[in-house]
Amino acid sequence: MSGPRPDTVSGLLAEIADIGRDPVRGGYSRPVLSGAELSLREWFVAHADKRGLEVTTDRNGVIWAWHAPDGSYADAVVTGSHLDSVPGGGAYDGPLGVASALVAFDRLAAAGVGGRPRAIAVFPEEEGSRFGVACLGSRLLTGAIDPARALALADPDGRTFAEALRAAGATPEHLGPDPEALGRIGAFVELHVEQGRGLIDLGQPVAVGSSILGHGRWRVTLSGAGNHAGTTLMSDRRDPMVAAGALVVGVRRLAREVPEARATVGRLVPTPGGTNVIASRVDLWLDVRHHDDATTLALVERIRQEAELAAAEEGCSAVMVEESFSATVDFDAGLRDELCEVLPGAPVLATGAGHDAGVLKAHVPTAMLFVRNPTGVSHAPDEAVEDADAEHGALALARTLEHLA
Repeated sequence: MSGPRPDTVSGLLAEIADIGRDPVRGGYSRPVLSGAELSLREWFVAHADKRGLEVTTDRNGVIWAWHAPDGSYADAVVTGSHLDSVPGGGAYDGPLGVASALVAFDRLAAAGVGGRPRAIAVFPEEEGSRFGVACLGSRLLTGAIDPARALALADPDGRTFAEALRAAGATPEHLGPDPEALGRIGAFVELHVEQGRGLIDLGQPVAVGSSILGHGRWRVTLSGAGNHAGTTLMSDRRDPMVAAGALVVGVRRLAREVPEARATVGRLVPTPGGTNVIASRVDLWLDVRHHDDATTLALVERIRQEAELAAAEEGCSAVMVEESFSATVDFDAGLRDELCEVLPGAPVLATGAGHDAGVLKAHVPTAMLFVRNPTGVSHAPDEAVEDADAEHGALALARTLEHLA
């Protein structure tokens, strides 16, 4: 029985299907600068070289694969995505956009499409799953985060971003805004797996993106008194784990009171984390999203007050620190309308998920294409894309790039 064709999106994804599999969580764990993510970067570079594209890696770790036969990079049409994943993520979040870009470039080359230079960009740490700040590569590129702060970010093992870069052979001292690289982008179109159920209910394989919900991440530290689980009376405890449990329930209650809001506690870390030990501290991470930024921040403030109340009831303290915040993004209206003309019948959908295209939008015209996900599940192993839809997405991307060229 023959396998997937290597010149298709499904064939390209099959080549990396065994890289970064997570035997505990299921799905894939491909944190930035891990062995898995570095292997995927090598895979992409090999395919770009095979296609005769000029490959460079900029000061912030963004890989660029250029088709610029005239030697000019000005006003380029750029597409791309990322290769890192959340812990136990699906197979398509990130890699679908990269593989689709390669296939779209194949179609353009076969058709002899010239015009404007074009490039594929692969951004690092889009998920923020290792160092806590989503879209870190595009934030550094655009100056949306201070390089010193970025270098000091630490992963769960205490290794800083600077240390991880050095271990991978990169030069941390060069990180930061890159107006030359940013200035080459005339338009950026990112293809991504749909993260929700819009397209399956509409009976369409591809959608044009309209906007990204404003969203942010906050770290809440609850501090109490560590002690022995067997010798400390219940009445004598100052247990931050109890406060954390109350806060998790409170987050859900408060978010349900705000129409269209989303609030999630997806990670909770007790210190020291022993079974027979009362924790001395609990850190938890909060994700809050809403299309109105003032509403998002108002909800976060209510959650902060809830944290202080839950902590006080247990004789503990609470401190909340913002790790990142991205305002609601409306994609370039003119570019969006052009995509709708190229792809007649494609619905226009908003997304609640953040993307590098959202960070770039403040500096260059950006747009997005979403490929149908029949399960509606993302950031989990059940994320799915049918092979035929993946090829349809690559064709839609090729048509879009050809039109813009």
